[in-house]
Amino acid sequence: MIPNSTDVSSRVSPRLTALLLSRINDPDTEQPVTLIAVRRFLADLLPREFREAERLHHFDVSESLLDELDALIEEFGPNALALDFAQASASEALSRVIEAMLDDENHENPPTLSQVRAALLDGLGARLVGEGVLEDDEDETLLAEIDALIEQFGENTSAEECLRYE
Repeated sequence: MIPNSTDVSSRVSPRLTALLLSRINDPDTEQPVTLIAVRRFLADLLPREFREAERLHHFDVSESLLDELDALIEEFGPNALALDFAQASASEALSRVIEAMLDDENHENPPTLSQVRAALLDGLGARLVGEGVLEDDEDETLLAEIDALIEQFGENTSAEECLRYE
């Protein structure tokens, strides 16, 4: 565990988060998964010529995944647990949906991810758009996002655990 008061997972790009989670959740991967293990996995996927060209010329305008991993390894060490950098959380829009459900006095217990999904299917997203809590386009991706969280954490996980606070 990283002895750092800031949430380091918020500094990790979505692409790297997806890679870290894929390694962490792979049943064939030895545990615990470290940053250096993820870096080796990624480097082994790339042809040698590409790795050298990427290092020298940076084909991507944005930072490459290898560069991002190298920066984390330099700052936190090669044996830092990948899990500390891959905490998935709800988007800002989905966090607003979860907060609306938490504030609902009709619920005695905090909602689970499956209850949030059911509420979205019952029109909660559209209602929140109507109330001005969500933008029109934010409502369109909520179902796919909640499905991804359910797949990762399970349907009975408390939705409150996935809230993003910024």
